[in-house]
Amino acid sequence: MEITKETLIGEMLEQDMGIAYILMQCGMHCVGCPSSIGESLEEACAVHGLDPDAVLEAIKEYQASVQ
Repeated sequence: MEITKETLIGEMLEQDMGIAYILMQCGMHCVGCPSSIGESLEEACAVHGLDPDAVLEAIKEYQASVQ
């Protein structure tokens, strides 16, 4: 599954729970919140004042390291 800024947080976590750690490291500490699973990465970043491109890059780096 290719993760984009439009990918829902819940979809990412279904694919790989390790992504939760990456999101938390980026400053998104509410990945377990029920409302967060229905938000896209871009929406969640906006709520937390994060750069979605930087968070997406961190996720892609993580994915590359575990393959």
